[in-house]
Amino acid sequence: MRTTLDLPKDLLEEAMKATHLETKTKVIITALEELIRKTKISELKNFKGKIDLDVDLDTIRGRQCRY
Repeated sequence: MRTTLDLPKDLLEEAMKATHLETKTKVIITALEELIRKTKISELKNFKGKIDLDVDLDTIRGRQCRY
């Protein structure tokens, strides 16, 4: 989808340097994906302590008991 945006040049250049991405499109796509990911994580944090999961994390992670 084509969209025209008016973005601060220095901000876009700084984002390109920080991410080591070579195109403006890739920087914007990466930024949007990261925003969505962080928002989903933030929403999941609202459930902390409210859901009782009967799971053994050591088993899931492949850890063995030392004793």
